[in-house]
Amino acid sequence: MTSEPSAPTEQTTRSLSRIARTAQRDSRTPALVAGVGRHGSLLWSEGVGRADLDDPSVPLDANTQFLVASNTKTFTAVLTMQLRDEGKLTLDDTVDQLVPGTTHPHVTVRELLSHTSGMQREPIGDVWDTLEFPDRDGLIEGWNAAERILRPHNRWHYSNLCYGLLGEIIARLDGGDWADSLRRRLLQPLELRRTTLQLTAPYAGLYYLPPFTDVPVNEPTLDKGAVASAGSICSTLADMVTWHGFLLDPDESILSPDTAEEMRQPQIVVDPGWNQAWGLGFQLVRRDDHIWFGHTGGLPGGITGFFSEPESGTTGAVLMNNSGANDPAGIAVTLGDHLLVHDPAPVEPWQPGTHAPDELKPLVGQWFSEGTEFTFAIADGKLTARLAQVSTIQPPSVFEREGDDTYRTVSGRERGERLVIRRREDGSIRQLNWATYRFTREPLSFGEPTP
Repeated sequence: MTSEPSAPTEQTTRSLSRIARTAQRDSRTPALVAGVGRHGSLLWSEGVGRADLDDPSVPLDANTQFLVASNTKTFTAVLTMQLRDEGKLTLDDTVDQLVPGTTHPHVTVRELLSHTSGMQREPIGDVWDTLEFPDRDGLIEGWNAAERILRPHNRWHYSNLCYGLLGEIIARLDGGDWADSLRRRLLQPLELRRTTLQLTAPYAGLYYLPPFTDVPVNEPTLDKGAVASAGSICSTLADMVTWHGFLLDPDESILSPDTAEEMRQPQIVVDPGWNQAWGLGFQLVRRDDHIWFGHTGGLPGGITGFFSEPESGTTGAVLMNNSGANDPAGIAVTLGDHLLVHDPAPVEPWQPGTHAPDELKPLVGQWFSEGTEFTFAIADGKLTARLAQVSTIQPPSVFEREGDDTYRTVSGRERGERLVIRRREDGSIRQLNWATYRFTREPLSFGEPTP
């Protein structure tokens, strides 16, 4: 049983505060809210600066709304995967199949989610110059007129246009529009009451800081039209930490935990140093030995970053209201990583099991494959296996019974592969075959027969 997350130490909170205040100064952002959480519980937060330069009464805390912008894409990605799990689409379905009348054949849902389609970044019409975004009809017309500037899967290329198309696909398959699906499927059941599609008081002002003056300029509020599914959500630190708690450990009635894990699997590497990759809707960032998943967001007057580390359930978050604010991913990961490294969660005690099935008892102990030793054991009533020399901190492979003398690997090494028990004529176990590889009680070469 997991214990309740504990508050950080005083030393940790001082360090987190210093990180937040340094980020606010470096980004010259009038307002910054930073925080860390574990498993969806907000453990520390701090507001730095003033939310509204014209109204000092506007609070700046974990419940102050900011534009979270492209963090919207994590919601759109989850809606897409919900429809996939319901059998309404597959990741290999193409846009022209799901949205009749569109051109650009062979652009798949997987490519839209992972920014690997090669389609151009934005809707046609110089939208970031005119600040006028298409309606649903205009989105489809613009999709057909847009360029496929790269070969699919050749390079990662970010595309708001593609997430606009995902919103249209969700609307068509789910009925209504994307916003209806968002509220009904995610915001309402998760009680994200301060997550909306329009700024709702109290909220931070929208500013831009010119490079050669310290006097902020007001930024306009945009109507993203049919590209709302790419970046229109407004939210708070508290709600977004709750959202990441859900992504870390989903309610199965809303999203399968297996699907959430699938979304965190790399689809393409972004940089030559392999420090950033992209999953199905999630940005993946390597920091030392940990992989953080999440997203950044940027709109006029709103720059945000929210990232979580799955093994520890740690989340780092930052929200800023200067269009030119710096490195939201780096700030969020630095906050979360500081908590993870300097104030880790307590080690959960080992808990004894309650039963050891008789059919598993002959399988436990040492087995060898290709001369390498594995340890098979019973844990929580299930058969497990791990390399003998690997630390017990690493999760083992776990098997579930599929039939007589047949098991399926449901997690860990060789996930999805079968484990088959081979018996002698007297019924004793001669060997195991796991993913076809032979496992015997004594180390053997490939050519030696099993005794």
